[in-house]
Amino acid sequence: MKGFDNKWKDFPDFIIGVTKEIWEDRVISSLNNYYAPDIIVRSPSSVVKGNKKVIGATMATLTELPDRKLFAEDVIWTGTPEEGMLSSHRLYSTGTHTGFGAYGAPTGTKLGYRILADCHAKNNQINDEWLVRDQGAIARQLGMTSKEYAQRLIEQEGGPEKCVQPFTPEIDIRGPYQGVGNNNAWGERYKTVLNKIMDAEFSVIPQEYDRACVGEYPKGKTALSHEQIDEFWLGLRSSFPNAIFTIEHCIGQEDLMMSPRAAIRWSLKGKHEGYGPFGVPTGVDVYIMGISHAEFGPWGIRREYTLFDEIAIWKQILLKSC
Repeated sequence: MKGFDNKWKDFPDFIIGVTKEIWEDRVISSLNNYYAPDIIVRSPSSVVKGNKKVIGATMATLTELPDRKLFAEDVIWTGTPEEGMLSSHRLYSTGTHTGFGAYGAPTGTKLGYRILADCHAKNNQINDEWLVRDQGAIARQLGMTSKEYAQRLIEQEGGPEKCVQPFTPEIDIRGPYQGVGNNNAWGERYKTVLNKIMDAEFSVIPQEYDRACVGEYPKGKTALSHEQIDEFWLGLRSSFPNAIFTIEHCIGQEDLMMSPRAAIRWSLKGKHEGYGPFGVPTGVDVYIMGISHAEFGPWGIRREYTLFDEIAIWKQILLKSC
């Protein structure tokens, strides 16, 4: 790969290797090399600029979860080394809550949760990132609802006026990556599926999903087959029935010895004006950053992975309705 260290055999190897080197091998200082000095990291909970802040956040997380491990499930990517490459990296993270931090006093709880991260890299450095962590799964495993954890965060961070504001387009920072993905047929197919779901055409689920499809969703929930997958997507859409759904980035990919896959980063922007998983409608404006991966088989989508941060959604609802 032109511009990248020769020790990386390809782009997925770079993404997976850098992640392990930082988090598990404890070479946290390598963030000074692998992350651009002015990198922008967007997550549903905030937007951060600069690798110094990323280093601080990394040390804080490892203080809470000192045995943390990150298992790479897939890297779906597009681009070229010369122009820059965008990866959508799916990980399963484990760790034991033995240190004090954002999750409160140590509980000894063994945590497991997924992360989806879109990273743009060029010349051996990541310079733009979109990160979604399943905070709802963490809250549940620590014995709290997503709403309770969001309320605790607001109080812990100094109250409604001083707390960290969740990410919205209004506070976004323009980064170096302005691409929208590729035109691969599998990505286009999945894009069509998600657009139909968000247009309330839920009949697309039995049409496009394998009957034995497994869905992995926020709060660490697993869904099996059409009825449970329908329940997940319907619940989300019913909470924000008129919110604008936007495909922000779309990749389709085929690789040897793997199913055809797709990775889509999307958003929902609008009012919380429907009943669903987020309770009684409040009418407040909410922004949701989501990332979805799909794997295709002979009978349609056989695996689906979708994440958004329930804590960030509840935080917006609580902040704007108090």
